[in-house]
Amino acid sequence: MRSIPFLLFIVPLLWSCSQSVPSTNSPETRPNIIFIMTDDHAKNAMSLYGSELIQTPNLDRIGNEGMIFNRSYVTNSICGPSRAVFLTGKYSHVNGFRDNSDLFDGSQMTYPKILQNNGYYTAVVGKWHLKSVPQGFDYWNVLIGQGNYYNPTMVNMGDTVNHTGYTTNIITDLAIEALEDKIPDGKPFCLMVHHKAPHRNWMPDSAHLALGEQSYPLPDNFYDTYENRLAAAQQDQAISRMFMSSDMKLEPTRVRVETGSGGAADNTHVAAGWQRLYDQLTEGQKEYWDAYYQPISDEFFARNLQGNELIEWKYQRYINDYLKCIMSVDDNVGRLLNYLEQQGTLDNTWIIYTSDQGFYLGEHGWYDKRFMYEESFGMPLVMRYPPLIDPGSVNNNLVLNLDFAPTVMDLLGIDTNEPWQGKSMLPLMKGSQQELHPDGIYYHYYEYPHGWHKVKRHYGISTPRYKLIHFYNDIDQWELYDLQEDPQEMNNIYDQADPALIADLKEKLVKLQDQYADIEFE
Repeated sequence: MRSIPFLLFIVPLLWSCSQSVPSTNSPETRPNIIFIMTDDHAKNAMSLYGSELIQTPNLDRIGNEGMIFNRSYVTNSICGPSRAVFLTGKYSHVNGFRDNSDLFDGSQMTYPKILQNNGYYTAVVGKWHLKSVPQGFDYWNVLIGQGNYYNPTMVNMGDTVNHTGYTTNIITDLAIEALEDKIPDGKPFCLMVHHKAPHRNWMPDSAHLALGEQSYPLPDNFYDTYENRLAAAQQDQAISRMFMSSDMKLEPTRVRVETGSGGAADNTHVAAGWQRLYDQLTEGQKEYWDAYYQPISDEFFARNLQGNELIEWKYQRYINDYLKCIMSVDDNVGRLLNYLEQQGTLDNTWIIYTSDQGFYLGEHGWYDKRFMYEESFGMPLVMRYPPLIDPGSVNNNLVLNLDFAPTVMDLLGIDTNEPWQGKSMLPLMKGSQQELHPDGIYYHYYEYPHGWHKVKRHYGISTPRYKLIHFYNDIDQWELYDLQEDPQEMNNIYDQADPALIADLKEKLVKLQDQYADIEFE
């Protein structure tokens, strides 16, 4: 263990924790909070949402014993910015973290700081990915950057610690250790458990490698040709162009030069990076890793696949590894729920499970996120808290990650003067079906031309039926979708739609931009 000067964490030392208002709830009735977040978990990879790809009984348990949100969305579908929105209850242009090249200003107000100043023990373990040092936490133990799936280096309150094992298991171990040893008796807590999985490059644990390869059906629009959707046609997140090394897990010594673009501006160092990842495995890990992936490599090089056969082989490799990473998440969420149940604290703990955004599982021929289309715009969201939420509850209202911070304050009865831009979901948790966002929800994505995958900058509005998107910067393209008639968003009807409908949506869009003071789209 050693102390580091945070070359990867740039430290803003200003603490802005002045808002401390006594809770209207007594300490005896205030719930504990466990906020579990994964990275890049598609709704279509959770059986509770009807997935035919995977069974996720422990994640499903949270929703089945609480509430399922069917229309939960993000304001900016990329890792760091979404996390900043969750923390601050403010859009990216307000909290200052627009894309992953930015540095999160830790001096601004966040909901953990307010909880800490109102008697809560606050902690975060796992993925942070905001570059600056976590503030507002009594305990933090986080991955550096994206972190690795195996043998991660983590930063524990300023000290680096090298761990041996599988990262999803290690993060859960640390979460349970925090519950056992760090929280003062009788003090309510807010514990954030942030998993790396199932973020790229999808390296499964041994228990799930033992399940072998499965064959999965291609999505109906896997071979989308992007008619009348210029931005979709110009992206670089197609499965056909995935890395043959780190994405496909081919034997490192046999992939010396990377042929796939993988969404990167420069792919010349990818194969060497995959070799380094492999070399970091322990001998025992290499033994079961090679037992699984060596036959896959041998078969691949023997077959000399071309054209659609090669593309479909890549899809099967990708989806197998991705789903196995989620299986590990599900197992570990089960461990955490079982621990709380054994301790007798499960029913006094508000448990939230979500992802920082959605993900493409072959829809439109893609992986990754970024677009305002449903697969990446939407995210899973389930909650369990028996004193408030009836088991088996389902909500179909539009909600945003922007709404989480004000919901925490509302549930706990903490009155602040913080100018949240989201709305409290508490009425929905109590059973109301009244729309929080009656004019629709607003989205804005910024990471272009820098960054990965060449997804154009865009903003838009989504209502329960229609979605209007404007791609800007180096293009000027409008797209309109009827989500009722075209849920896969294959048919851009902007040029054929009723002008009155377009005018109404544009008026609502401008109203939302004014409401959120967003003028950064020139």
